[in-house]
Amino acid sequence: MKNNENNLDQGKMSSQETAGVLKYKYNPKPEFEERMNTLLEVAGSTEKDKKAFWEIVHKEPQNSIRCNTLKIKPQELKARLEKLGWKISQPIKEHPEIMIIENSLMPGELGKTREHILGYYYVQEISSMLPIIALNPSSQDKLLDLCASPGSKTTQAASFMENSGTIIANDNNIGRIIILAANLEKCGVSNTILTRKDGVQLCKKMKDARIEFDKILVDAPCSGEGTLRSSPKTFLMWNLKTIEFFGRQQKALASHALQLLKEEGEMIYSTCTHSPEEDEEVVQYLLDNFDIKLEKFDLPIKTRQGISEWKGKKFSKEMQLCHRVYPQDNNTEGFFLCKIKKLSNKLKSN
Repeated sequence: MKNNENNLDQGKMSSQETAGVLKYKYNPKPEFEERMNTLLEVAGSTEKDKKAFWEIVHKEPQNSIRCNTLKIKPQELKARLEKLGWKISQPIKEHPEIMIIENSLMPGELGKTREHILGYYYVQEISSMLPIIALNPSSQDKLLDLCASPGSKTTQAASFMENSGTIIANDNNIGRIIILAANLEKCGVSNTILTRKDGVQLCKKMKDARIEFDKILVDAPCSGEGTLRSSPKTFLMWNLKTIEFFGRQQKALASHALQLLKEEGEMIYSTCTHSPEEDEEVVQYLLDNFDIKLEKFDLPIKTRQGISEWKGKKFSKEMQLCHRVYPQDNNTEGFFLCKIKKLSNKLKSN
């Protein structure tokens, strides 16, 4: 295996060559490269498509933001930002709050504007916005965001709910809770209760107290294979043991969260990784143990369906209803999500 120094291309390039390209180019570990190529083939990729994947993961992600509709209307925010000289596009007609800054910005400029300080917009990658779009919480819902920090999806949910209903936003680390609280305050969120607890333990306590939710988001901690563009050191940190660790943790979080969901309630399970061990395998575990079904839903960007087999393990046909987001399809980060409907509180016997 190459060491970090050899894994890093630090050659000097011209300004034209570095435009949109990561400052440091980390080469993927051979095992990761082989796995991703196999996964892309399973997803129907051609050689051209695989090449596009490996090219885009070495480019910086585009600057995308979400208008905080609790404080300002999208068109008003757009007009204000255009006065700063920014070129703003709204690529999704049904979601004008989603904006892309088309022109180049100075380092740190995105977070230094008066509009950002006032909480008029949240810096958020488009694929990260998909779980709440899919869950579509309303002002009447009681929602659990089990792994909430730093608050991108919590604040988005509050906007969908127009600061009504109730959100329980949980994280298990005090430093992350502080960040979450600060973001909620800046965005003017007032329908959210913060809890600091291990996710599994929180679910057990709520189950004992007979607390149930209409909708649940489990945006689970993961190996981060989908974040190579914004976090290129993931290339170096990647290993199978990490994937196995997160797979076990994700099954525990998702299965305990499901027990808090009302009958006919909906839960989104999502990750920012491509790894089937953290995606389809977790969903299959839930299908095998709970009286649930996967629901069909549409998303406003191009996605590919979940895979039916991986490394000799076969998955349910329902996995076709899962959504895989690959960076080359939409110029985004990578992502995975599915929507689960709870049919009853019965557990399946294996």
